[in-house]
Amino acid sequence: MTEPPREPVRIRPLTGADWDAVVSLEHAAYAPLGLSEGRAALQSRAAASPGTCFVADVGGRPAGYLLALPYPALACPDLGRAGEPPGPPAGNLHLHDLVVAPGLRRRGLGRHLLRRLTGTARTRGDRRISLVAVGGSERYWSARGFTPHPDVTPSGGYGAGAVYMSRPVPDPHEAS
Repeated sequence: MTEPPREPVRIRPLTGADWDAVVSLEHAAYAPLGLSEGRAALQSRAAASPGTCFVADVGGRPAGYLLALPYPALACPDLGRAGEPPGPPAGNLHLHDLVVAPGLRRRGLGRHLLRRLTGTARTRGDRRISLVAVGGSERYWSARGFTPHPDVTPSGGYGAGAVYMSRPVPDPHEAS
């Protein structure tokens, strides 16, 4: 039996029409971990830097999303504060969320979203991309070039085992 043809993937900026899908994807990914933030917090993160938030569109529907915002290196947003303003842009872009619909995982959507973010970070002049690995995802992020910073302890409710990680923004000729 052959696999049905895959629909084309388009990575595009997040728009207002995407929020119902984004909230649903976020809830499915993070509620089981006790980390779901809800619409207001997610929209607050996106409003801080609309140019660094993207959707993976498959067949005309959001199948994944990425939220990122400028944030000081070696720090991370407090999950409990929706309106927390980011710090001054200091060459670090914080990847707050990357979620792909469960039925579409392992098809490269996350890689496409991360590649788009990396290109955007490079264009903006950012030197690093940071994140907090939650729910045992440290290995996933390590495989994508992120290294842990054991001296940084994420606060604000990221859950047990959360790990702050970062990687340099690669030059254009390097793999992203």
